[in-house]
Amino acid sequence: MMEGEWERFLRQLTPEKLEYLLRSRDYIPSKDLLMALYLALKLGKPLLVEGEPGNGKTELAKVLAEALGTELIRLQCYEGIDASQALYDWNYPKQLLAIRMLERSGDVESIEREIYSEKYLVKGPLLRAVTYRGPKPPVLLIDEVDRADEEFEAFLLEFLAEFQVTVPEIGTFRAEKRPIVIITSNRTREVGEGLRRRCLYVYVTYPPKEREVEIVMRRVKGVERRLVEKAVDVVARIRASEAVLKKPGVSETIDWVEGLRALGYRDIDRRALEDTVSCLFKAREDLEAVSLDDLLGG
Repeated sequence: MMEGEWERFLRQLTPEKLEYLLRSRDYIPSKDLLMALYLALKLGKPLLVEGEPGNGKTELAKVLAEALGTELIRLQCYEGIDASQALYDWNYPKQLLAIRMLERSGDVESIEREIYSEKYLVKGPLLRAVTYRGPKPPVLLIDEVDRADEEFEAFLLEFLAEFQVTVPEIGTFRAEKRPIVIITSNRTREVGEGLRRRCLYVYVTYPPKEREVEIVMRRVKGVERRLVEKAVDVVARIRASEAVLKKPGVSETIDWVEGLRALGYRDIDRRALEDTVSCLFKAREDLEAVSLDDLLGG
């Protein structure tokens, strides 16, 4: 069997090449994340990425799709989501219009064949992933799976086993190439053991100072390193406070440094912190639980 572009890419892929691809798009992975992603690609397994919000879980899928030159297909999970919303629906207005145009023929079977054909199908994220026909598989991001209920999680488990979708009126669609699946969880509830066993796993936590500084320096152009280092120190003090419930992630650090730059601050004093505190705290209770002077080391 002739080796395709994707198979050739995987054969030649090394952890070093994968790290280069991610870093070239300003994504700085930890060693644990890099190796988990590398093995997921090599083994064709989904990767479950858990951790606190704002630490690059969703961004990983976006950057990976960009680095591979393939499509990102996102399934955003939420409370109450069901299988039909993830799979497909019918374009009912278009079907009704077709029925009116065809009903003069009086042939019921031909009308049914027409209106239940693929051109009236509205593909959800999972069906789009299965029917994708690019040279490389798409990246399927199943985001915040912990927000969905256990019934939907069981459905996902079945989908990940087969990578196929059956539309009763048309037939079964099977993936020519298995999608690259990234599943994220903020641990608002425990993900079931069945899904965990199906996936490779990595936990993403707050990065050490030097890596966080590097991440921010790459994302916020033209900012002085001294300012970024001081900002990272302040964020670390917020995360260390047991009184703060919604701790800022790396995305909040990036937003804060961008805010400081936008206001022209080249150092962080109390006035700078007061003017930009909205970038760091997302709940009044957390803001009231800390002393700004203590955050500045005063």
